[in-house]
Amino acid sequence: MLTTLTERYDAFFKQKNVVTDFLTVLEEKTGVQKRYIATGAVSLVALYLLFGYGASLLCNLIGFIYPAYASIKAVESSNKEDDTKWLTYWVVYGLFSVAEFFSDIFLFWFPFYYAGKCLFLLWCMAPFSWNGSQIIYTRLVRPFFLKHEAVFDNVVSDLSGKAKNAAESMAKEGLTLLNSEKDK
Repeated sequence: MLTTLTERYDAFFKQKNVVTDFLTVLEEKTGVQKRYIATGAVSLVALYLLFGYGASLLCNLIGFIYPAYASIKAVESSNKEDDTKWLTYWVVYGLFSVAEFFSDIFLFWFPFYYAGKCLFLLWCMAPFSWNGSQIIYTRLVRPFFLKHEAVFDNVVSDLSGKAKNAAESMAKEGLTLLNSEKDK
């Protein structure tokens, strides 16, 4: 297991991407091998997530920045599979964020909560087919949605109709107010 992990870690540094290019530049400027720079950076982030002030912000940035970048790349590519992968991630991320909003007052008190949350988000965006977002979507979200799809459709239709009526009403009221100000 450790050998496989080490092989994957070494293989990552042989890939050509933004991260490895940046690490190569740092290696050239500092003389420190990029694997040590990366290990140090990951260790600092992990320690900060465990003990640092503002770990919530760092965790949310980790869960947002790379997926947002990858989503933009997916939208701009002609491949549909990567679009589906990242849409699935965002559905799970959104549901997790809503659930976290309501449970945050309790979860905040758990030691190392943000480190655990960060690991969860990394698992959800991991580059393999059995990542967290795929598992959660196929086993929980999709079956629940398909079972209640008609109800969701009715609620969305009803809300969009009400929103349209409210917008029209506000526009009319605004025009009436604007016309009454002109007449003065």
